[in-house]
Amino acid sequence: MTDVDIRPSEARPSAGRAFRAILWRDVFVTGKEFWVFLAQVALQPLFMLFVFAKVLNAGGYVTDDYAHLLLPGIVALTAFLTALQTVSFPLIMEFSFTREIEDRLLAPLPTYLVAIEKLTLAIVRALASAVVMFPIGALVLGSAPWHADGLTLLVVSLILGSWVGAGIGLALGTMVPPSKISVIFAVILTPLMFTGATQYPWKSLDSMRWFQVVTAFNPLTYLSEVVRAAVVPDVPHIAPWICLLVLTLSGALFTAIGIRGFMRRALS
Repeated sequence: MTDVDIRPSEARPSAGRAFRAILWRDVFVTGKEFWVFLAQVALQPLFMLFVFAKVLNAGGYVTDDYAHLLLPGIVALTAFLTALQTVSFPLIMEFSFTREIEDRLLAPLPTYLVAIEKLTLAIVRALASAVVMFPIGALVLGSAPWHADGLTLLVVSLILGSWVGAGIGLALGTMVPPSKISVIFAVILTPLMFTGATQYPWKSLDSMRWFQVVTAFNPLTYLSEVVRAAVVPDVPHIAPWICLLVLTLSGALFTAIGIRGFMRRALS
């Protein structure tokens, strides 16, 4: 064999190496545009914290304790929506206008791993947004609730919740036509935000049984509840093991739906 001969196994990088290269590129781009990313993920939660916890407190409509109850819900909401939007909006555009997805599909790795890479990136971005919300919350509220014994539960719950959000984003990104983006997300995101127990504990809805049942169908409810269990365990909440189980099952379900839709769109 001459010096210019290259064996196929050496010329073609492994799927794992290609996966890591694509993921690192996306993470690097996020880091390079960190301030843009921060503005995208933190602006809405920042104003929600300020209005609900500071403005209403100054008017005497809520107590000081409400701020510590609200922050875990805002952290959960931020991670969930960041993961969902990281996958859904770009994917809709890539399959329709930019066709950038075709470049990724030419990478030397199985098609389903392209979808997994998008899920992984969404989880990374969601975790970063959740971490950022704690100092922002401390800045706005004057202090942020913290429970050191709940750190492991907090990390696990945020990973699972981000996975669910990313899975929903993958499913939407492969099903929603570009012309229906604004309508679909208006119909989906608003109910997700306000039935996800982010501004209130789920157990406080006992007097509104019908609404309590409605919120039980929202995966965000279980993320909000388990984050509260980790950060402010004295607040009544759904048992953490139930929340983690629901998040795991939801993540698996939406990921399966999303990958199936991704494969259909990619191979069509």
